[in-house]
Formats: sequence, C-alpha cells, structure tokens
Amino acid sequence: MGILRMSNADEVTMRLVHYFVTKENYQPIVVNGLENEIWLENCDKHYEVIRINSNYIHNNEQLDFDLFKAKTIIKQIKKKMLSMRCTTLNILLNVGDNVSSFESKYKNMEVVALDSGKSLDENEKITSIFPEIKEDKIDSSDDMDFFINVTQDINESTEKKNKLYEKIFKKKPIIVTYALIAINIFVYMLEILGIVSISDFATSSYAIRSNHFWVLLTSAFLHADIIHIFCNMYSLYVLGTQIETVLGKVKFLIVYFISAIVGALLSGLLTGGASVGASGAIFGLLGALLYFGYHYRLYLGNVISNQIIPVILLNLFIGFMLPGVDNFGHIGGLIGGVLAAMIVGVKEKSNKTDRINGVVILTIVVAFLYYMIVR
Repeated sequence: MGILRMSNADEVTMRLVHYFVTKENYQPIVVNGLENEIWLENCDKHYEVIRINSNYIHNNEQLDFDLFKAKTIIKQIKKKMLSMRCTTLNILLNVGDNVSSFESKYKNMEVVALDSGKSLDENEKITSIFPEIKEDKIDSSDDMDFFINVTQDINESTEKKNKLYEKIFKKKPIIVTYALIAINIFVYMLEILGIVSISDFATSSYAIRSNHFWVLLTSAFLHADIIHIFCNMYSLYVLGTQIETVLGKVKFLIVYFISAIVGALLSGLLTGGASVGASGAIFGLLGALLYFGYHYRLYLGNVISNQIIPVILLNLFIGFMLPGVDNFGHIGGLIGGVLAAMIVGVKEKSNKTDRINGVVILTIVVAFLYYMIVR
C-alpha cells in the first residue's frame, strides 16, 4: 500500500473545507467544468458564498480574468438563491509574486490570498476573518490519517444535515387539512338547508364596528355557491397538504387562522360590502409557503420563482379581472400568512428575533387595520 503524501496547500484546502462544512454549516455547490476549485454556500452567513481556488495565478491580468469568471458563476448562484446581492469570499491558495493587488473591482466580492508556505493557523488573513478556525483541530498521526479523519467528519456532517432535511420534507399524516375541508363542506350544507345565514357571519366593516369580532373567523367557513366552495377546497387540499407537512399541525392552524383574520380585516376596510370564503386563509398558506421556501431556497429556489410566485400573481390578476372577487381579502391573507410564518418560525432556520419581529409587525398591522375601520 502506498503512503499518502500531502502538500501544505492540500492540507490547507482540506482544513478550510472541514471548518466551513462542519463548523459553519456551508454546503458544496456543484459547478460543472471547473478544476481545482471548491464552491460552498450558506444563505444565513455574511459570506453567502465561499470559493476556494488552488489554481495558479501568476499576474494581475490573470487575477482579473479569474475574478471575472467567478463573477459570472456568482450571477447564476444568485438566481438560485433569489438574492439581489451575494457576498462572496474568494480564497486564493496559489498566487505568484507578480500579483501586486488583491482588490476586487466587483461589488460584494472580497479576495484573500493565503501563503501556501504557511500552515492555516499562520495565515492571519483568514484567521482574522474566522478566528475560530484555529480551534478546529483534526487529530491525525500522519497524512493518511488526516485525510481519513477530515473526509469522515465532512461525510458525517453532510449525512446529519441530509437526515434533518429528509425529516422536514418527509410526508406526514394529513389531519388538519382534511378536517378544515370537512368543516367547510358541513357549514356549506347548513347554508343550503337555511340553518346558517351568510349575513349573520360574513365579514363587513359594519360587523367589525359593531364588535362582532367572530366574523373575522366565521366568514372563512362560508361560501357563496358550489363553484366558490369547490375552488377553495381544491386549493386548500393542494396547498394544505404541503404546508401541514413542513410546518406541522399546530403551526399550520396558527397560520391558517391568522391569515383569515388579516384577510378579513383588509377586506372589511377596503371592500365595503360583506365578504365570505376561505380564500384569504388559503392565500395565507401561499404566503407561508413563500416564507418557508425562501429560507430553504437552496432546495426550493426554482419552485418559488417558477411555481409559487407565478401562482400568486396569476390568481391576483384573475381576481382583479373578474367581478365579485375579494382581492383585498386575498392580499390581506397573503400578508397574514407571511407574518404568521415568521411567528411560528421555520425549523432550523428561524431565530427568536425573527419570531419577535413577526409578532410586533402583525400586532401593528392588525391594530392599524382595526383603527382604520372603526375610526
């Protein structure tokens, strides 16, 4: 069996990848057609993209071309990440003496050139940015042991993340969505039988000013006709099964009811007449899906840009074109869904500050709408 001999540059590269993947939760980006480059991404970090380049750069002109090539790739990554900007750290490991300047002419791109003759801990240019990198020690007796341990740590970290994401996206038993559909159908049957009157439970500015606050929720279970309830229940079935899977039953209900309330308030303020239907709450599910998808945009970026956003825009457009559609209720529900998703949080992504901000903004929105209705 041959003995593995690693160069100092190879060791630095592996330590960098080990630190960023296992400690900073970066994930590899697959970029076809490149050699001796490693691209990593983490949307939640200051440097959303890190590029580790071990190709030899011998002068300023080659560096300019290298950064131009990197900028072209970053444009593609930005589309995937749904980001207007993408702060990138370029780490160069093999730079010649003829390179005199490492200033990047591109916005949001920083360049750090490491001394390939020094160990990673001795390269102050990188340790000043990531001080904790010095604490990322890897036990090894020789180069082969070092290689095996680094590879094993990276694989274990990646496998752990994959299992977590599988758990989040794994299809779960759907109960709440089906229960809401059954309740809506049951209430509609009561409407047909004349037991429930729409006028008593519909949302309107008059009902809200009369302190009939229950209409903010009851209106979401009423429907004007068979086509109305069929379209809404089909939409609830399609969206509800997805949102209930990723959020869970309790969070799903919170999003649904908050969306219904905000939608009813905006409808009461701007529509004038009575309004009924579950579409405000359903638009809230779209808002929650949009918020969730943005936090997992590395996986769902194409779904957001190619499916969720077009569906929202198309439905709003149809609503404005057709008479009798409560678009303000839809818009209010959409806003409520985003804010409710902020409050309940996205697993492994949201923090306490996000949730507090969601509560504060929702409180302001609800108070403002109510004030504008009753003033």
